[in-house]
Amino acid sequence: MKKLLQVVVLGLCAAVAGLTWAQGYPNKPVKIIVAFPPGGATDTMARNLANELSKSTGGSFVVENKPGANGIIGTDFVAKSAPDGYTLLLSGVGTNAINHSLYKSDVKYDSLKDFANVTLLATGPNVLVVNPQFEVKTVGDLIKLAKAQPGKLSYASNGNGTSGHLAMEMLKQAAGLDMQHVPYKGGGPAMTDLIGGQIPMLFTNQDTALQNVRAGKIRAVAVASLQRNPAFPDVPTVAESGVPGFSAVSWFGLSAPAGTPKDVLAKLHAETLKALKSADFRGKLESVGFVVVGNSPAEFDTFIKSEIDKWGKAVKASGAKVD
Repeated sequence: MKKLLQVVVLGLCAAVAGLTWAQGYPNKPVKIIVAFPPGGATDTMARNLANELSKSTGGSFVVENKPGANGIIGTDFVAKSAPDGYTLLLSGVGTNAINHSLYKSDVKYDSLKDFANVTLLATGPNVLVVNPQFEVKTVGDLIKLAKAQPGKLSYASNGNGTSGHLAMEMLKQAAGLDMQHVPYKGGGPAMTDLIGGQIPMLFTNQDTALQNVRAGKIRAVAVASLQRNPAFPDVPTVAESGVPGFSAVSWFGLSAPAGTPKDVLAKLHAETLKALKSADFRGKLESVGFVVVGNSPAEFDTFIKSEIDKWGKAVKASGAKVD
């Protein structure tokens, strides 16, 4: 009886201690690691989230950029950081899905085992865009033209193994097309040559495409999400254009090192969902075509696993190699 009482008391003490810690969290700056240079979509997402979390918790959330090796360096840093809730990762499709098959042995972290994944923040579709002078106006047009001229059409990408490159490879596989890949060193040069007519088409992220589509510099042919995107209301999906089930979206999430206390994770999850409901934050995301999500950790884990499998198949089929 005495031993049982001791166990109960110890359990209660542990529970109270955990509750106290969660209530006091954060009591020092929390770093959100971005595994890419400042200025990109991942960096912008992280800074907007950090601002919202700082306001809602009264704590300090700051962004720290740790670029290198297509996101591997920063992601691995978080995986090996102390699991105390003070070092987080702005996770994403490249770092936590594509890299596993593209870089293979160079990736030392496991996106499921080495992280406590908090929530999926938002998704954004790749968009098939073309130069306005290119005769293709629908996915059906592209399939017909490519089959009539096997190996003759070319498409750009932001680089080997990027989501836009692999999205086009998925389309080639699904429709049985033979087209030539022209990889660029980044989205800026690829978009410049598309606008200039040096290359006829590419898949790119919706936020990158939006301004140029609205300005009439390029034409949006289809979005690669299962549902139409609110920022491109008149643009059909690839799926409804004759390629059923086609989906190639970029995404952003919040992750912590595995072993982070459950109460801290619970608070992070609750505060992040609150941030996603903020009119200001949500408005910034939706204005450039992002679809806000905010799911459970278990749902996010399932999503990441499916993404690793899907993109892995695309990498293998495309033969994509690191530059």
